[in-house]
Amino acid sequence: MKKKLSLPQQIISALILGVVVGLVCYFTQTAEFTAKFLKPFGDIFVNLLKFIVVPVVLLSMIQGILAMGDLRKVGTVGGKTVGYFLGTTAVACVIGLVLANAFLALDLFPNLTLGDTTYTAKQFDGFMSVLIGIFPTNMWSAFVNANMLQVIVIALFLGGAMLAAGEKSQMCRDFVDSAYAVIEQLMAFIISLSPIGVFTYMAWVTAMQGAEILGSLALVLLCAYVGYFLHAIIVYSFSAKAFAGLSPVAFFKGAVPAMIFAFTSASSTATLPVSKECADNMGADKDISSFVLPLGATVHMDGTAIYMCVATVFLATCAGVQLTLTQLIMVVAIATLSAIGTAGTPGAGVIMLTMVLGTVGIPVDYIGLIIAVDRLFDMGHTTMNITGDIAGALCVTKWTNGKLSNNK
Repeated sequence: MKKKLSLPQQIISALILGVVVGLVCYFTQTAEFTAKFLKPFGDIFVNLLKFIVVPVVLLSMIQGILAMGDLRKVGTVGGKTVGYFLGTTAVACVIGLVLANAFLALDLFPNLTLGDTTYTAKQFDGFMSVLIGIFPTNMWSAFVNANMLQVIVIALFLGGAMLAAGEKSQMCRDFVDSAYAVIEQLMAFIISLSPIGVFTYMAWVTAMQGAEILGSLALVLLCAYVGYFLHAIIVYSFSAKAFAGLSPVAFFKGAVPAMIFAFTSASSTATLPVSKECADNMGADKDISSFVLPLGATVHMDGTAIYMCVATVFLATCAGVQLTLTQLIMVVAIATLSAIGTAGTPGAGVIMLTMVLGTVGIPVDYIGLIIAVDRLFDMGHTTMNITGDIAGALCVTKWTNGKLSNNK
């Protein structure tokens, strides 16, 4: 009897098969087939993941807070989590700027003209507006719109209130435990469908974007992907080994299913259920991962920070803008902080890039030069974002509990 492939093996096989099918469709000029008949199945799978994301985040975070049993411990875990996120994102910005300026010095970036390309920026009303928007005026509206920052705030308030209420909240605690057990079963079923989503999305992206990969922006994409690779190897390997006691090989092997799905879906939020399963399997405390991962999927954007730095330097060159050291430092600061309030969905990086360009005096219209390949950037930086979230869950577990639950 043949041994059944494990889920990571199925996902890797689906990725390879998707690339092969996509290339065949691209070179036979039948790419439209993937858009009409394959991508819809990927969309269905992502819709199913988005369908369970809100209850997973809400219930898992409340359960995690209740399991900690002390609001002071919640604050400690939250502080360590935010510290890890800000530190790694700042390093990501430095890596992105160093690489972008190295490519620029070697004259590897194409100097494109804007021509008829235009881009209409979404309105950004400033940090205080984002801060106000974090706090919901209607709980159900936050759920319906899948506003993940608001859902996280709701979970923190409800979890904290249940802890403060003590024994009187026992019925609510039992409901959370029971409801989350049901959601876990549903989540396991949906995750088992991951190979289908990976295959259909990868075939579609490869078939539709093949020409762009071979085009003039290939070196800009290469610069960003070198940054993603270096950040993963240097920062995540180091933190997994130094702080969590996990070898780089074991870490990346455990994170592969989430990384591949993030790469194909380009959505940190949709990848959340897969990320949680990977982190828990590697020994992260389930209660801590329930707290760290939803927060990370919403505010931790290492890959996006690298993308913004590379794109800013490239677009500055195209616009004839010479960035000063002060402006480069400003790019690092904005890229690190602007992740807060940006949804973990495809295309979110473009909104953040708009803020950065406007600050350093680059016309926002220049985003039109890279908008055609934004999906390819998005796939890479989403992969880095969720890999950093998983590493964060492992590190915070070790810092809080002293060891991973099944560290081998």
